[in-house]
Amino acid sequence: MPPMDLGPQSDRYLSFHEREEIAILKAQGIGVRETARRLGRDPSTVSRELRRNAATRGGRLDYRASVAQWKADLVARRPKTAKLAANDRLRDYVQKRLSGQVSHPDGTMLGPEGPRWNGRNKPHRGDRRWVMAWSPEQIANRLKVDFPDDESMRISHEAIYQAVFIEGRGTLKRELVACLRTGRALRVPRARSKRKSWAHVTPEVLISERPAEADDRAVPGHWEGDLLIGLERSAIGTLVERTTRFTVLVHLPREDGYGTVPRTKNGPPLAGYGAVTMKNALAATVGTLPEQLWRSLTWDRGKELSAHAQFTIQTGIPVYFADPHSPWQRGSNENTNGLLRQYFPKGTDLSRWAAEDIEAVAATLNSRPRKSLGWKTPAEALNDHLLSMK
Repeated sequence: MPPMDLGPQSDRYLSFHEREEIAILKAQGIGVRETARRLGRDPSTVSRELRRNAATRGGRLDYRASVAQWKADLVARRPKTAKLAANDRLRDYVQKRLSGQVSHPDGTMLGPEGPRWNGRNKPHRGDRRWVMAWSPEQIANRLKVDFPDDESMRISHEAIYQAVFIEGRGTLKRELVACLRTGRALRVPRARSKRKSWAHVTPEVLISERPAEADDRAVPGHWEGDLLIGLERSAIGTLVERTTRFTVLVHLPREDGYGTVPRTKNGPPLAGYGAVTMKNALAATVGTLPEQLWRSLTWDRGKELSAHAQFTIQTGIPVYFADPHSPWQRGSNENTNGLLRQYFPKGTDLSRWAAEDIEAVAATLNSRPRKSLGWKTPAEALNDHLLSMK
C-alpha cells in the first residue's frame, strides 16, 4: 500500500494535520465557524470539507481524518477525463449553445458566412458569423433549469472555457473561441490586462487621496473630467466643476497626417486625444479661468491622461483617478455628458465641430437653470463664488 502524503500540495488545500484538528473539534461539538477561526480558514472551506470527505460506512456521516485525506487524494489525482469528453449529450448541448446558427422561425439561416478560422482573433472591422453565442456562465446555469433532476448534465463555466481554449480538453473544436463574445484566440489573465490598462494610475493619485473638501462640494475649484467619443476616433473633452456644475468643453482636433499617414503599431496618436495632446489641451484650457478655480481634477481611468504627472508639474493642479467601474464617483461629469449627447449624439463624427461650436454648446448648458443650484444657472453660481472671493 503506498504511503499517505501528509503534507498539502499547497496552502490552498487542507493538510492531514488540519483534518485531524477538524475531526477533534467536531467530536467536541465545536461549530464550523469557530473551527474555521482556530484553523485560520474560511468557514465555507470547513463546511465543504465536512460535507464532501466524511466517511459514509455504517449508514451515517462520520468525519475521520484518515478517510477524509484518502478521499481528497483520490479526487485530486490527475489527469482526469473531462466531462465533455465522457458525456456526448452534455457536449452536444454546450456546443449547440455556443455555435448554434441564428435562424428565422422557418429554419432559414441568417447572417453573413463569416471568415474562415485562421487561429487568430476575431476579424478587425469585419463580419462575424451569427451564432447563438451563449456565454459559458449562461450555459452552466441554464443546465440546472433544463435538467433539474439529471446530475450528469452539470458543468462549470470554467470547464467550458478550458475545453475551448485548451485543445484536447473536452473535445470541443478550437475554432469555437470565435463564438465567444470577445473572440479572443488566447485567454488574457485579468490581472495582466488590468495592470496594462491602468499602469498610469498609481496609489498616490487614487480618488481616496483627494482632499476631503472636494466631497461636500462646499469649496469651488474641484473638477471632474472625461471624454465624449465619436466616430472615426473623434472626441471632445468635458470638464465640470463640482460645486457650480459649470461646464468647459475641450476642443481636440485631429493631428496633422490623420487619414493620410498609414496606421502603424505603436505609432504616433493622431486622433487628437493622445496623452501628450490631451495634456497640452487641458493645460491651455486651465489658463482660460482664474487660478483660484483650479484645486483638483478627477478623471476617469482612460489612458488619454496618462501624462497626468507632467500636467500637474506644468499647471500645479493635482489629478486623481476614480476607482474601476465607479462612474458615480464622477456623477456631475457623467450627468453632464448625458446632456451633451443631445448636441453630440453617439455614432456621429465629432471632429467636424470647431472650437467656436463647442464653446457655444458649453455656454448653452451654463445658462440653463439647475434645481441643484436653487434654479440659478451654473454661470451665475460661478460668478457669485468669484465675487465672494474678492
